[in-house]
Order: sequence, then C-alpha cells, then structure tokens
Amino acid sequence: TKRTKQPFIHCMDCSNSFNTFLIEPISTMFSFGGYNGTKLKPQLKMAVSRFQIAANKKTALLKQQMREVAVMLAEDPPREEKARIRAEALIREDNAVEAYEILQLACELLAERIKLITSMKECPADLVSSISTLIWACDRVDISELSLIKKQFRAKYGKKFEENAVNNVGGILNERVVSKLSVQPPAAYLVQVYLQRICEQFEVNWKPANPLTADQMAEPMAAPVGYSVQVAGGTGLGEVTSVITGMEDTDQESGYSKGGGGGSIGGDDGYGGGGGYGGGGYGGGGMAAAPSHMPSTVATPIIPAAPYNPPSVDTRSQGGSKANDYEEVDIFVPGIPTAPTGTKDDNQSTKGGSTGDASYDDLAARFNQLKK
Repeated sequence: TKRTKQPFIHCMDCSNSFNTFLIEPISTMFSFGGYNGTKLKPQLKMAVSRFQIAANKKTALLKQQMREVAVMLAEDPPREEKARIRAEALIREDNAVEAYEILQLACELLAERIKLITSMKECPADLVSSISTLIWACDRVDISELSLIKKQFRAKYGKKFEENAVNNVGGILNERVVSKLSVQPPAAYLVQVYLQRICEQFEVNWKPANPLTADQMAEPMAAPVGYSVQVAGGTGLGEVTSVITGMEDTDQESGYSKGGGGGSIGGDDGYGGGGGYGGGGYGGGGMAAAPSHMPSTVATPIIPAAPYNPPSVDTRSQGGSKANDYEEVDIFVPGIPTAPTGTKDDNQSTKGGSTGDASYDDLAARFNQLKK
C-alpha cells in the first residue's frame, strides 16, 4: 500500500503523469529491442572465443589438405589440375583464418570500450572502422554472434550508419579484411607458389607441365581442360609406356595415332583396315576425331611366343622300335648260398651259386654226388 501511494504523491508534486513515471523504468530495464550495453559486451566476448575456435579448426583442416595436394603431385602422372583447384581452396581458407584473427582483435577492443560506446550518442572516431568492419563481415563469416552485434549497433547508431558500413562509403572498412574475405579468385601465380611450397615441405619432386607466362601470372587460374587426366584410367588400357614424345597433348602421349592406311590396330589380324582409334576407327567407320599430330615413336606390338614342343626321338636308327624301348630288361640276381642238405631240390637251388663260406669237406661231398 505504501508503494502504491508514493508514485501517486510523487506525480502530484511533480508535473509528470503517472504513466510516464512507470513506463520510463520499464523501458530502461528491458529496452524493447533497442541498444543495451549489458547485452552487447557478452556477445563480443563470445565472438572472440568463437573466432578462435573457428581459426583453430580451419588450421587443422589446412594441414590435412596440404598432405592430399602433395600426394596428388607425387603420383605418376601427377594430377596437376586437381591439385591447383585444391590449392585455390587452401588460399581461400588461409585468407579466412587471417581475417578471423583481425576481427577477433576488433571484438576484443570493442568489449574493452563498451562503457565509452554506451556513454556517447555518436560513434567514437577511432572505433568507426572496427564497428563498420564487424557489420560488413557479419554476412561473410559463419559466426552467429555477429548478427546480434550488428543489431545492437544498428539500434545505437541507426540504419544510415549500417548502410555506410555495408557499402564501404568513404573507405571506412579495414582493407585487409575486405581483401581476405573477397569472393574474387586468387592469382595464378599465387596458386603456383602454394604448390611449390607444398612440394618443398613434403619433399615432392614436381615441376609444372605448363609454366605460366608473364601475362598469366596476374590473372586468375585458367579453367581445367583435362590435360592431366589419364586416358582410360579405369582399365589402364590406354596407357602405353613406350611412347615418349615430350608433347603436352595427352592423346599423343598415350599412343593414339592418326587414322588412315593400315593403322596401329587395323590390318590383317586387327579390327579393320581403317586403322587407329581415330579416322577410320574400327573397320573404317570412325570412332572419334583424329589427333592433329602423329606421335614421334610408335609402340611396338608384343608378339606372344610359340608353345614349346619337345623333339621326337627316332628309335629306328638305334636298331629297335618304340615298344622295345620300354620293355623290361631281365637281370639275373643269384641267391644266397646255403649248406647242402643232400636232397635233389637243395642241390638244384644251390646250383650255380657261390660257396665261399662252405668247408672243403662239403665241397668234396657235393662233387662226389655230382659224379653219380
């Protein structure tokens, strides 16, 4: 009851209405979507931590992607065009990490000077660039806290200040952040420098197949045409290692020859007299357009060796037939001599045997029996 009476008495003493007395503290406490310094400072602190986490994550991924690029350049033949595209992505992520660190410093500065920002109606001159850069980078980085920070500064300084920041009126933005977060592709020279540094770091022996000219260095990297793509890489049938021409044309390096005449495949035992994959194609019908140049060295076809047949032996010259060559030879093996028993069978079994172990009397007895 005392609290309800005091506002009424206070309003009667002062020339203010009762509604004005009650509404002003409520609007100050909840702010109804306006600027609030107590909400802005925690968002700035959270943005600092979020920038640090995002930068560390990108740095770890960059190291892994560098190894993948080194593996591409170490292959035979090297996948140079794909490595250049990956190198362009490396440059973009590297620039993002650099911009994150600059924006992180801006958030730390604004968090420390939040009282100055709250107390002044206009933006301090030394903070215009930092605040405008955060507003401009809000839609170009994946930091959710920047959206709330942008709303707070728009409520504080108005929509005109936000439009000037987005359009970079008067060059108020940080030039380094604008350059690093730009959507323009990097120069071809920078891409080649990245590839060379990666090869040096991972000890890969690689040299560009198409060196850049002076006019191409400042321009963005040209679109890939597929010169580093292996012909018939899935099956490996299009690769001919004996053809070395030193030319840049992959078709010539892989052994494709110009159609016409006998051709490298056509002929008596080939697919037709049209010759080659180009020109006449299979049987002269034509499969694809012929290359403009002939390779300087043609691969020599591999002729399979004839099966080995052992020579036949003529047995007639040796005085016999084939059947006699395989007849079993009868070899006589004498039996072991034993002592005579006086029987006829024993005498016949021991006939012709050796009597080296018998005594003289036994031999004499046998001799007398033989006489009979």
